[in-house]
Amino acid sequence: MNFSQEKNAGKNFTGIAIVIVLHVIVAYGLITGLGKRMVTKMLEPVETKIIEEVKPPPPPDVPPPPPPPEMKAPPPPFIPPVEVQVQTPPPPQNVIANTTQQKPATTEINRTPPAPQAPPAPAAAPKGPARTAAVVDFNTCSKPEYPKSSLRNEETGVSTILFKIAADGSVQGASIQKSSGFRDLDKAAMSALSKCRFKAATENGQAVESSQPVQYVWTLD
Repeated sequence: MNFSQEKNAGKNFTGIAIVIVLHVIVAYGLITGLGKRMVTKMLEPVETKIIEEVKPPPPPDVPPPPPPPEMKAPPPPFIPPVEVQVQTPPPPQNVIANTTQQKPATTEINRTPPAPQAPPAPAAAPKGPARTAAVVDFNTCSKPEYPKSSLRNEETGVSTILFKIAADGSVQGASIQKSSGFRDLDKAAMSALSKCRFKAATENGQAVESSQPVQYVWTLD
């Protein structure tokens, strides 16, 4: 027997059966409208939804910040007034200066010490009887003449002569209180000024004797 032919016949019969079943299913579907439903189902419109982005509501109006507090300038510091004490100047001293335009006989210059400083002003007298100092009257005498030796040596300085004045204004005595540094200048100043008259000092309105210094300045111009 040929078994291979029997096996092929079985396979053919099975395939034919499957084809027939498929045809039956397709025919059934056409009759019942299954295919139409499937096509209709596939052709249904597709709904699309557009989702709009919802914007958040605007924030509420924020009130502006309050203005900064006004800064007031502090009051100026109090400065107490300064007390100024005014001192009464000392009474003026009798000073007379002598200058000459006469040129020295020689051009040789001798080194001379600097002119001494004027004596300090006398201290204020304590309160007591009213008193005024004697005052020299230069109109009653001639100015001292420059000694020739002092001109040659170009000597300068300040001679301070202390005079003793009587109550009538006359000179009772004289002495050198402070030297100019040159004897000839001091002697010339004391000799010439001793011939002057003074306005006598007073005490409570009465003329009294007194001692009064007089300065004489020697300069070369």
